[in-house]
Amino acid sequence: MEIPENPRIAIVGGGSWATAIAKILLETNEHINWFMRNIETINAFKELNHNPRYLCSVDFDLSRISFTDNLDKLIARSDIIIFAIPSAFLKNVVAKATRPLKDKIVVSAIKGMIPDDNLIIGEFFHQQYEVPLEQIVVISGPCHAEEIALERLSYLTFACDDTRVARLVSQLFNCHYVKTTISDDIYGTEYAAVMKNIIAIAAGICHGLRYGDNFQAVLVSNAIQEMERFVAAVHPIERDIKSSAYLGDLLVTAYSQFSRNFGTMIGKGYSVKSAQMEMLMIAEGYFGVKGIKEINDQYNVHMPITNAVYNILYERISPALEIRLLTEQLR
Repeated sequence: MEIPENPRIAIVGGGSWATAIAKILLETNEHINWFMRNIETINAFKELNHNPRYLCSVDFDLSRISFTDNLDKLIARSDIIIFAIPSAFLKNVVAKATRPLKDKIVVSAIKGMIPDDNLIIGEFFHQQYEVPLEQIVVISGPCHAEEIALERLSYLTFACDDTRVARLVSQLFNCHYVKTTISDDIYGTEYAAVMKNIIAIAAGICHGLRYGDNFQAVLVSNAIQEMERFVAAVHPIERDIKSSAYLGDLLVTAYSQFSRNFGTMIGKGYSVKSAQMEMLMIAEGYFGVKGIKEINDQYNVHMPITNAVYNILYERISPALEIRLLTEQLR
């Protein structure tokens, strides 16, 4: 496809990661379009000069942002559309649009799967909206929105079948606190991003059960092997699983209190429903573990950590019992 010299950039989403992406983009780009579902949130944003719910310390120059709650308008006015909303909401949000996406560059900043359909985000846009794979970019890598707000150095990987497109999108994000690299492993980076959220739940459960740092290290070292086995089975290409898009993202998620809250509550005895009600953000790993488990029914990859998390969340097996059984399978 022809890539515009000065592409019009859009963000879909109003959460912490969408807000962090907006902050990054406005470091080096003059203007962005920004879709939020809730007009009240847009109005509050305009009144306060910051997101009223997420990363409230980050102020924005509103003259450089065009807000809308109409997705069709956003699509019409944009060349590159970055989706940064929970995977559980994506299907309903995009269904409201009538304008086609197949002539746009679609960027997924979503580290999850479409519930029930078991589709990673790139597959969803390719299969359901006819977006060519060479126009789909996946953002991965260890990057907490809270640290972007503080301008702490972060690294992002941009994966696409067409490395020209990956490079174009990556350059939009380059600034003094974000370094970027590109990849052609759209499937591996997406599946790895889903799996690291599953491992974060496992790490949180173990933390809630009062397992210590020694076991955490064993859990994570086994987790990267589990991730490598699965992505190699689903999409067998040459990749370095030790790079930041895979291992780096896994480490920051498994060791961060930001990511382990849901699992920690489960480990402390909360029911899944109670833990979900306490969370201010969607636990992507809750939906991801079901999708990965069902996909793996076709491949039969050895995945003891994924199976343990699935048994706890969906089969209602006691976390203490399930993790004790897991400890016998790790090395």
